[in-house]
Amino acid sequence: MNHFKKISAVALTGCLSAVQVGAAETGDPALEEVIVTSQLRAVNQLEMPGSVSVLNNTAIAARSAANLEQLLGMAPNVNLASGASRGRFVQIRGIGERSQFIDPVNPSVGLLIDGIDFSGLGLAASTLDMEQVEILRGPQGTLYGANALAGLISMTSAAPSSDPVARVSAELAEYNSRMLSAVSSNALTDKLSYRLAARKQQSDGYMDNAYLDRSDTNGIDETVMRGKLRYQVSDDLQLDFTTFYLDADNGYDAFSLYNTRETLSDQPGWDRQETLAFSLKGRWSGSDYFTLESTLSAASSDTEYGYDEDWTYVGFHPDEYSSTDNYLRDRDNLSADVRLLSTDASALLNGRIHWVAGIYFRDESESLERNQTFSSAFDTQNTAIYGQLRTALSEKFDLVTGLRFEQRDADYSDSLAVDSSKNEDLWGGNLSLEYHHSDNTLIYATVSRGYKAGGINASLIAAAADNPNIDSAQFEFDTEHMLNYELGIKGAWLENRLQAQLAAFFQDRSDVQAKQSVFNPSDFSFDEFLTNAAAGETTGVEIEVNYLASDTLRLFAAAGWLNAEFADFITSSHVDARDDYSGIALDPVDMDGRDLAHAPNYQFFTGAEIALLPQLILRLEIEGKDDFYFSNSHDAKSTAYELFNTRLTYLGENWELALWGRNLTDEDYTTRGFYFSNQFGNNPANGYAPEAYYQYGEPRVMGITGTYTF
Repeated sequence: MNHFKKISAVALTGCLSAVQVGAAETGDPALEEVIVTSQLRAVNQLEMPGSVSVLNNTAIAARSAANLEQLLGMAPNVNLASGASRGRFVQIRGIGERSQFIDPVNPSVGLLIDGIDFSGLGLAASTLDMEQVEILRGPQGTLYGANALAGLISMTSAAPSSDPVARVSAELAEYNSRMLSAVSSNALTDKLSYRLAARKQQSDGYMDNAYLDRSDTNGIDETVMRGKLRYQVSDDLQLDFTTFYLDADNGYDAFSLYNTRETLSDQPGWDRQETLAFSLKGRWSGSDYFTLESTLSAASSDTEYGYDEDWTYVGFHPDEYSSTDNYLRDRDNLSADVRLLSTDASALLNGRIHWVAGIYFRDESESLERNQTFSSAFDTQNTAIYGQLRTALSEKFDLVTGLRFEQRDADYSDSLAVDSSKNEDLWGGNLSLEYHHSDNTLIYATVSRGYKAGGINASLIAAAADNPNIDSAQFEFDTEHMLNYELGIKGAWLENRLQAQLAAFFQDRSDVQAKQSVFNPSDFSFDEFLTNAAAGETTGVEIEVNYLASDTLRLFAAAGWLNAEFADFITSSHVDARDDYSGIALDPVDMDGRDLAHAPNYQFFTGAEIALLPQLILRLEIEGKDDFYFSNSHDAKSTAYELFNTRLTYLGENWELALWGRNLTDEDYTTRGFYFSNQFGNNPANGYAPEAYYQYGEPRVMGITGTYTF
C-alpha cells in the first residue's frame, strides 16, 4: 500500500465510520466490528439472530443529523409520522402509532436513550454526542415487553474517557439554521471520569406564514445538555451515571389549505417539551458464578402541543370558523431493570448452557389538560420477570430461548367522569436456532412473540351521550399479539471487506389495534377510536450491505420490501377520498387485503464514500420510498419519492470542514396527511369540499459544518 492509500484509508476511518485499518496482520484495511449493546448480552451484529441496523457516530455526522428522524431513512422497513415539529412516532414493518391527542397511547415501538424510556417522545431523540443508534426490527417480547411489539430503538451516547477530549462544532445552513455544540471529557481521578455535552439549535423552519409575514412559525429552537460520570469503584464494579436535559420551544404551523409551504394561520401552534432525566447503570463481576447488571432510570417531561385548527385568520371567509386546540401533557416515569448473567463456572449441562435471568419494574404517570376544559390522568405499572438460555447443541448449532412474563396495571380517570382500571397478564418470548456455517457466516431461524396492551377509548365514552351511533362494545379494545417468523443469513467475507445481512420474515397479528371513526350526526363530525381488527399479515425482506471496494472507496446499501395487510377486517365507518360525502356516513368498508398505514411496499438507501484526496472525502447518498396510506380510516396516500444527499469533508490536523446538502433536487414529499369530508372539511372558500391535506418533509437544505478538536 503506497503512502496515498494509507492516508486515504485513515481519512475514511476518522471521518466516515466505515474502515478499520490494520485489522489484519497484512495491514490491509477491513470493516470494523459492530457490537449491539441493547441485547441481554452484548453481541456482534453479525452474530445476532435478528434483523438490526446499527448507525454509529460518524454515520450520524455524515448525515448532519440533529435528531433521530433524520436517520430513519437509512434503515429498511422503518417509517415515521410527523404531525408536529419533528417526527414523534416511528413505524417498523408497518406497525406503530401516528399521533396522540386525548386518549393514552400504548407504544408499538420502544425508544430508549441511555437506558431511559422515551417511547412516544421523539423530541428527546437528539443525536448530541451520540455514539450509536440501534434499530431492532420485530417484536422484542423477551427484551422489552409491552412497548416493543414492532421493535425497539436504542440510542447510546459516548462514554466518559480517561484521556482529555475537547471539541466544538458550529453549523450554518439555509432557512436561517444554526447550531453550536461542545463536548468535553477527561479523568478527574484514576477511578472517576466525566463527559459533558451541550447543543443549541435554531432554525426558521421550512414554512412561510403569509398572513403574519413570518418565516419562523414552524421553526426549531432546542437546547440539549447531557452529563455523564463513570466511577470505576474497583476492578469488579463500574457505575455509570447519566443526566439529560432538553428544552424544546418549537413552532408548529405545517398545514396549508392549498397544500403549499405557505400558511395563513393567525394563531400558529407550537410543539414544546422540557425534560429532565437520569439513569444509573451498574456492572458487578465480583462473583465467579454470575455478573450483575442493573439500570435505574427516571424521567420527567412536560409537553405542550397546540395548533390553529382552522389554518386561517379571522376575516378569511364569511363562512369561516376560528378555533385552536392545545394539549398540556406531563409524563413521569421510573424504571428499574436488574439481571444476572451466567459465567463459565455457572453454565449448565457441563458448560453448554449459558443463561440470563432478570426482573423489571416500570411506573409511569401521565396527566393531560386540553384547552382548560378537559383533564385526565393515566397511570400504569409494569412488572416483569424474564430469562434467556443459550444452548450449544453441537459445534455448529446453538439454540436460544427466551421468555418474559409481565403484569400490567392501568388506571384512567378524567374530568368527564370516565373511570377505568385494566389489569393484564402478558407474555412474550423467542426461539432461535443458529447455524454457524463458518467462523464468519451465521444462518438463523427465529420465532418470536410480541404483545401490545389493550386500553380504553376515553374520548369515545365521553362522546357516547351525544352520538347514538356509538356502541358500548367500542369503549375498550383488547391486547394485540403477534407471532414473528424470520429466516436470515449474515456474515463477513472477502477478508472482512464485505459485510451483509439478509432477513425474510412473516408476521401473523391477532386482534390488530386499528384507529377508526364513527359518524356523529349531532354535529356532522367523526369520533375516533381504537378497535381490534380480526387479523393482520405482514411479509417482508430486509437486506443491508457494506463493502470496502478499495482502500479509497466504500459502497453501502440497505433495502426493504414489505407487504403489510389487514385480514378479515370491516371498518365501523369510512371516509373515502374518491366519494362525495353529502352529510351521511358511508357504509362500512371491507379492508381485507388493504395495506396498513405508513407501510410503503419498498424502501431503499444506497451510496458511496470516496477519498478524492488524502484529506478530502466525498459521500453520496440516495434514499427512496414507495407511496403509502396515511391512515387506516381514509384512503389519502403519499407519493413515492427519491432523495439525493451529499457531503464533502476536508480533514485538517485537528479540525474538519464539511459542505453538505440534503434533498438536492428539492423533491416535494409528504410525511403526514389527513382527509376531510364535506360538512367536516377545513376550507370555507370551496364550501368545505372533500380534500386531502399534507405536511411536507424537508426541502433542499445546504449547509456548512466546522469542527475543532483541542
